[in-house]
Amino acid sequence: MEFDMNVFDCFVNQALLGVGDKEHFNAMTIGWGALGTMWGKPCCTVYVRHSRYTHELLEDTDIFTVSFFDPKYKKNMVVYGQKSGRDTDKEAISGFTLEKKGEGVGFKEAKKTLVCRKLYKQTLDTNLMPQDIVEKHYPNGDVHDMYIAEVLEIIE
Repeated sequence: MEFDMNVFDCFVNQALLGVGDKEHFNAMTIGWGALGTMWGKPCCTVYVRHSRYTHELLEDTDIFTVSFFDPKYKKNMVVYGQKSGRDTDKEAISGFTLEKKGEGVGFKEAKKTLVCRKLYKQTLDTNLMPQDIVEKHYPNGDVHDMYIAEVLEIIE
């Protein structure tokens, strides 16, 4: 498997985390993530707040996708960070097309999709963070869970 994107930029304003199947699916923008090797496996790490609908769906499955888009789709992606999939058809608003991606579901318009299987989850502990980070990112206590997942496939 090869990943030919800048790993320091690929999550910023151009990545969607997708969970579910074509009938019951939700995606959200993610700006925090990491790619690397863990336990001898190619891995993707993502962070999802407890309050997000995607978190609820992610708790019920082992498979998720991370789709990366060309910057020209930035406007299409806005809905995934502003609306909840609990009550919004984000694909209808964005114009994106869902399609099967290996064991998961991603987007036809994505330039690259990682199909991932969860290996580990942990709630971030704000007691172990510098106070300025807690004040900036967790003023209301809505913390992230960190999910480390094996990258099963990279689909172009």
